[in-house]
Amino acid sequence: WDRCQMLSIKGINTAVGQEQQAGMKEKQVLKDLEMPLARREMETLFQEQPETGNQYLEDTLLRSYLKTHLPPKVLEEVHQDLERFGNRLLTKIQPLSWECELNPPVFRQYDAWGRHVDHIQTCSAWRRMKEISAEEGLIAEAYERRYSSWSRLYQAVKLYLFSSSSGGFSCPLAMTDGAAKVIESLGIPGSLKNAFDRLTSRDPEKFWTSGQWMTERRGGSDVANGTETVARKQPDGTYRLYGFKWFTSAADSDVALTLARIEDAEGQCTQGSRGLSLFFLRVQDEEGKLNSIQVQRLKDKLGTRQMATAELWLQGTRAELISAEGRGVAAISSMLNITRIHNVIGAVASMRRMISLSRDYARKRVAFGKLLKDHPLHMQTIARMEVQVRGAFLLLMEIVRLLGLAETNLASEQEQLLLRLLIPVAKLYTGKQASAVAVEAMESFGGQGYMEDTGLPVILRDALVLSIWEGTTNILSLDVLRSLAKSQGQVMAMFLSTVQKKLELASGTEELSPAVQRARGAVGSLRQFMAAAGSQQALTMELAARDFSYSLARIYTGRATTGIPDPWNGRGALLMEHAARPDAAPTDVCAALRWCNQELCPVAVESGRGSYVGGAALQDSALVFGNS
Repeated sequence: WDRCQMLSIKGINTAVGQEQQAGMKEKQVLKDLEMPLARREMETLFQEQPETGNQYLEDTLLRSYLKTHLPPKVLEEVHQDLERFGNRLLTKIQPLSWECELNPPVFRQYDAWGRHVDHIQTCSAWRRMKEISAEEGLIAEAYERRYSSWSRLYQAVKLYLFSSSSGGFSCPLAMTDGAAKVIESLGIPGSLKNAFDRLTSRDPEKFWTSGQWMTERRGGSDVANGTETVARKQPDGTYRLYGFKWFTSAADSDVALTLARIEDAEGQCTQGSRGLSLFFLRVQDEEGKLNSIQVQRLKDKLGTRQMATAELWLQGTRAELISAEGRGVAAISSMLNITRIHNVIGAVASMRRMISLSRDYARKRVAFGKLLKDHPLHMQTIARMEVQVRGAFLLLMEIVRLLGLAETNLASEQEQLLLRLLIPVAKLYTGKQASAVAVEAMESFGGQGYMEDTGLPVILRDALVLSIWEGTTNILSLDVLRSLAKSQGQVMAMFLSTVQKKLELASGTEELSPAVQRARGAVGSLRQFMAAAGSQQALTMELAARDFSYSLARIYTGRATTGIPDPWNGRGALLMEHAARPDAAPTDVCAALRWCNQELCPVAVESGRGSYVGGAALQDSALVFGNS
C-alpha cells in the first residue's frame, strides 16, 4: 500500500522542474486565501484555471514507451519532432480548437436569389486544421514509411497528441487514413493514383480529406441489409449513384468512399452483402459545384459539433467502381480497421486530457483549508482513472505496433491473427473507458466541470460518441466472435499462448507476483469458460459476447513480460511489461498491480451466475418489457 501511495498527483506525469513550479503555485494559492475579507467580498468568484503545458514533454508514459521500443536513431529524430509539435499544439493549435467549437458549420441551402446552392460553410479555424494536418504529415507519415514498421506507430503518437486539440478534425483524418489504406490495398490503380497522392500529401494546397458514406436510413452497422443506394453503369464505364445517405461525417470532404448495389440490365439488384460494391467519388467538380449531390440538412448532434455531419441525396452522382463487383464489404474492411484504431486514439487522448487537467486543478483548488491534492480520497479517484488510461494507452501502442509490422510484411501469421482480434476488442473497451473517465474527471472539478465556457463539457460530449462510431459495443463484441469462428479457433489459441508465455517470463519478478497470480487465475477461468461454451448453443456465446470481449481486453492489457526483448513471442508493450523494465518507476509497478486488482475475467464470473444459459434470454426480455 505504501508503494501504491506513490501513484499520487506528483508521481504520475511530472518532472522535477515541473514539481518545483507546482510548489510555488501552491504557495501562492494559499497566500491568496489570506487576502483581507473586506477585499474578498468585493471580488467575483475566482478559481485558478487548470492548464497543461507541452503535451509530449508532460506525458512520461508516452516518452518512456518510445524510449523502450524505438531504435535509438529513430527515437532521436522522433523526440525532436514531437517536442516541437507539442509546442505548436500548445501555442498555435489549441486556440484554433476552441474557435472550431465556437463556430460550428452552417448550412446555407439557398442564395439571396432563391437558387439552390447547398453550401456548407466551415470556419477559418477548421480550414486551418486541414492545412496543419498536411504540414505535420498526420496521414503521410504512415505511408511514407521513413521508419519502416515504426512509421505507423509514430503517426499514431502524433494523432494521439493532436486529437484533443484538433477541434474535431481527427474524424475526417480517420476516414482519410482509411481511404488511403483501401486504395493502397487495391494496389493503387492508375485511376486512383492522383487521389492517393493527395490523401497522403504534406502540401496543404494538394491535401484531400475523405468521407465514408455507409449509413443509410434502414441501418447503421447493418450495411448488408440497410444499403438501398443503387449504381447504374454508364457508357463510359463510370457509374451514377442514386440513394440517400443518412449520416455522412465530414460532409465538407473532397472525396468519399461509399457502398451501393449495381443494377443489372433489368434494373434488379442483388440483396445482402454479396450485392454491395465499393465506389470512389469526388464531392465537387472542378468548378466547385456538387457532384449531383443535394444536402438535405446538417445533423443536430450531442457532440462533435465542430464537424459537418449531413444527410445527403445522391441524384446521379458520378462515381468509379473500385472493388470487384459484389466485394464491397471485403474491400471496405481495411478502412474499418483503420478508423477503429483512430477511434481508440481519440478515446485514449480524451482520457489523458481530462486527467491532465484534473491533476493541474488539484494543485490549485483549495477546499476545506487545503489543496485538493492533499485530500487522499481525491487522489485515489484520480489515480484510479490514471490506471485506466495507462492500460488503454499501452493497448493502443500494441495495436499500432502490430499494424506497422503487417504493413511492412514483417508480421508473422500469428501476429496478424492477433491484430485482427485486438482491433475490435480495443475499440469497444476504450470507447467505454473514455465515457466513464470523462464523467468521473468532470466531477473532480465540482460545479466548474459543468460550465460550458470551461471547455470540459466539450470533452465529455465528444467522448460519448466513441462507443457508437465505427460499431457499437455489442456489434463489435459479435465481431470478436466472428474472428474466432473464422480462424477456427487459431486466434484464440494464439491469444492464450501469448499471454501464458508472457506470464511465465514475468513470474521471476517479485514485485509483480500478486499481479501474475491474478492474471494466471483469469487465464485459467477463461480457458474453462471456452471449454464449457464449446458444447453450448450459439445463443450462449452471443449473450456472453460483451463480457467475453471485456475479459480479453483486461487480460491482455494486464499480461506480463520481462523487460528482455523476445523476438519469438513479439514484444507486447502492456502494463506488466512496462513495469518490468530495468528503469521502471514505482508508479509503473503500482499501475500494473492495480489493474490486476479488478475482475480480469468477468465472463467467467457471469457464467458462474448462470447469466448465459437456461432461460437467461427470456428473463432479460421479461425484465425489459415486463412493465410495458
